[in-house]
Amino acid sequence: MILHYVPGSPYARMVRIAWRERRIAGIAEHETTLRDPGSDLLPHNPVGRVPTLVLADGTALSETLLILTHLDRLHPGPRLIPDSPQGLAELGQAFGLLDGIAVWNRELRRPAHERSPGVIALEQTRANRTADRLEAAPPHHPTARLALACALGYCERRHTAWAWRQGRPALAAWFDEATATPLFQATMPPISGL
Repeated sequence: MILHYVPGSPYARMVRIAWRERRIAGIAEHETTLRDPGSDLLPHNPVGRVPTLVLADGTALSETLLILTHLDRLHPGPRLIPDSPQGLAELGQAFGLLDGIAVWNRELRRPAHERSPGVIALEQTRANRTADRLEAAPPHHPTARLALACALGYCERRHTAWAWRQGRPALAAWFDEATATPLFQATMPPISGL
């Protein structure tokens, strides 16, 4: 199996950490390019998104949650995808935060005259509201914690337009502790300009 990724993707980072934590054998990583008509990812996944896990038979799984579901089939340990409604709610909240941040970031990368102030305001409000809730109650399920750590890690290095730490000391301390592991350090995204 080959996992196609880009170093800046928090979605791919989740998968990269999850399979390493569970010591799932038989996965190789391949760094690819995005938004590139010559990308070597496109023959496997015409959608052109990462992460993409190409299985031995050529089947290409895309979307983080689908790949995590597949990884659950490959190891006997604790499930990556929660069984409980509470765990699912926590995972959904972490992914919702990340999805909103990704929209906000993409909007900021547009030329100034093409940006939507309404979209930016909506996503900023959503992110602050969610982070305020997480300040009081961070997730308990391991995969929700992984997703949240990857989302906030993305903001640390690639979406610094949002000062998420401001006024959230408990969440900041939680993040610092959660990301002090070798796997988080080994998958650190590069710094971008936002």
